[in-house]
Amino acid sequence: MAKSLIELTEKGLYCPQAGLFIDPWKPVDKAVITHAHADHSRWGMNHYLAHKQSAEVMKLRLGPEISLQTLDYNSPVYLNGVKLSLHPAGHIPGSSQIRLEHEGKVVVVSGDYKTEDDGFSTAFEPIKCHEFVSECTFGLPIYRWEPQESIFAAINEWWRKNAEHGRASVLFAYSLGKAQRILRGLNQDIGPLYCHGAIWNTNQALLANQLDVPDVTKVSGDITKENFRKAMILAPPSAMGTPWMRKFSPYRTGICSGWMAVRGTRRRRAADIGFILSDHADWDGLITAIKATQAEKVYLTHGNSAVFGRYLEEEENISSEELNTLFAGEQGDD
Repeated sequence: MAKSLIELTEKGLYCPQAGLFIDPWKPVDKAVITHAHADHSRWGMNHYLAHKQSAEVMKLRLGPEISLQTLDYNSPVYLNGVKLSLHPAGHIPGSSQIRLEHEGKVVVVSGDYKTEDDGFSTAFEPIKCHEFVSECTFGLPIYRWEPQESIFAAINEWWRKNAEHGRASVLFAYSLGKAQRILRGLNQDIGPLYCHGAIWNTNQALLANQLDVPDVTKVSGDITKENFRKAMILAPPSAMGTPWMRKFSPYRTGICSGWMAVRGTRRRRAADIGFILSDHADWDGLITAIKATQAEKVYLTHGNSAVFGRYLEEEENISSEELNTLFAGEQGDD
């Protein structure tokens, strides 16, 4: 990276003027966290700074004893002359773009983001800046999302057909953000609704942060197999193919992911059906978001950074540079 408010180190993105790291992947003294997914919020930091809606999930995942300071959106703090503030990223509840301002220069680190307002996370807000650090998980033109309402309609219809045949519907989705987004879009008139313990625990943490999460029963050993007939069971992808699944038979499986836009991905994941639903910006969303920042330079992290960077340079006349980080995109959302 050229001289900037931020630099890439072996521990992660670092702002030397403020003396803190952004989403570091190795233990450091001070870390500001864009959101609570595992590839951005890691264990081992002496002090954490994050949005207040991330607090309980971070404590659930990293331990209740962590040293954590929280902020609301657009509530700046000052660190060695650097003005730092958090702004909505639209990715999941509490997800934040980190705005850094020093001596008239503004840099924004976006973390992960999506531009569609899902009605659950605070909607993405473009922030004008000189330099913008952007993900490009789905930085190819084949990735263009349908409105979430049409995806939820397809999920509910799939569930309805399974229920009519006396089969359970097991839907795999990441336990933080996407699972709750799906829960809010399900038609509970179709049948009973259950969830895996990992999702239930995440729900409790979000409820403790006063977020509106639908009430759903955790799958447990005292629930009889008959109760799962006609039910929708929401589970993280890690539960796929495990002995935990046997209690739902007969069942059909579905998976919600942006990767379902690629033919063959569902087959490789051994699901019966795939629904294209992502908490990351698609091709058009990335371009719209980046242009709205009016940034002179864009740094690209995880995803299709080489292809997307060439597009920005050749078609949009926006200077770009790839950053080799350890962020994992949608694979890191659990």
